[in-house]
Amino acid sequence: MIVEIDNSITLFLNGFTGNYFFLDSLFFFLASVTPFVFVIFLLFLFINNRKKNGLFVVESLFAGLFSKYAVVEPLRHFFPRIRPFQVLEEVNLILPYKESFSMPSGHASFLFAISVVVYLHNKKAGIAVLAISFLSVLSRVICGTHYFLDIIAGALIGLVVAILTNEVMKKLNN
Repeated sequence: MIVEIDNSITLFLNGFTGNYFFLDSLFFFLASVTPFVFVIFLLFLFINNRKKNGLFVVESLFAGLFSKYAVVEPLRHFFPRIRPFQVLEEVNLILPYKESFSMPSGHASFLFAISVVVYLHNKKAGIAVLAISFLSVLSRVICGTHYFLDIIAGALIGLVVAILTNEVMKKLNN
């Protein structure tokens, strides 16, 4: 039953593609470029004010990279889920993909780990980057490379890693 609901949500969201070039371009941009924009944003913060932002930037990048590479990548071997465009004939793929399983989403874990750390340090900026992260990972479903549950799982991993990273950093700074 959960798989059928996940397939239905994925197909519904993917149904927004193929109709308007502008929307497809926007989804493509959000799905593929957002992680790079986040890293550039963090590096800009670091360069702009190292004393104020140094540890915060390191904490954000660590949480994002740790969640994606140390948690998500090993988990994919336990949940070898094939990407939706490879299984569901109706899926319109508009995004190049890396040969890997889709569960959980590495993009979602990376973006949400960074966004939650930002939120824990600055609520206003955090809400903005959380909204952008949500649009980005939703775009990965719309573009056909992930199921909806893939991004939920990835986002939850990012959230947990960010909170744990923040707690460790607090203890180290005391």
